[in-house]
Amino acid sequence: MRVDIYRRPEHAGRYMYLAVPEGRQIPEEAVSVDWETAARGMNVDDNVETLPQFAIDAPFEQISSKGYAITSVKSIDVDYRPSEFS
Repeated sequence: MRVDIYRRPEHAGRYMYLAVPEGRQIPEEAVSVDWETAARGMNVDDNVETLPQFAIDAPFEQISSKGYAITSVKSIDVDYRPSEFS
């Protein structure tokens, strides 16, 4: 699956990430937040259980159930700073 990745700054230089299927809009319940584009059309293997570079657990399960996948809140509280997108 191809996804677009968005990010927003959190505290202490950390980011929260949102993954949506490529070309789809950010779902309405998440659109009120100021997301910035981090990656467009990223290929993601349909068998992955996590996107560690974005601290997103169960990405396809989340996308299937709510239309997007988002960084786990518990990951924001640890010292997590992905180097590729910082």
